[in-house]
Amino acid sequence: MRTTPERFEELVARALEELPEPFAGALHNIEVLIEDRPWPDDLRSTRVRPHCTLLGLYRGVPLSRRGGGYHLVTPDVIVIFREPIERLARDEADLEARVRRVVRHEIAHYFGISDERLREIGAY
Repeated sequence: MRTTPERFEELVARALEELPEPFAGALHNIEVLIEDRPWPDDLRSTRVRPHCTLLGLYRGVPLSRRGGGYHLVTPDVIVIFREPIERLARDEADLEARVRRVVRHEIAHYFGISDERLREIGAY
């Protein structure tokens, strides 16, 4: 399901706006970017297995691992990869649901929730 970059940006913005308040209000010093696809370094750093797809990436120090000396740092970054998500989406509704799921998944990493824990609670 191909869409325009502007439409994809709207979907990401909507997913962020729809975050439940306890989570949305706790987001600080974070930037959300949209890139067309992951770079080879992204794939290596996340140890994505061959023939698997990376849809998003959290780059930063999770809240659960920050200490008292964590200040005056550049923003953490969440990257949403447009092309892989579009390739998987069957239609507009599926695209929107996938974008929402990836945004929430990466936000979970910001809060320190691992992929393993997301699988345990059925949110992966």
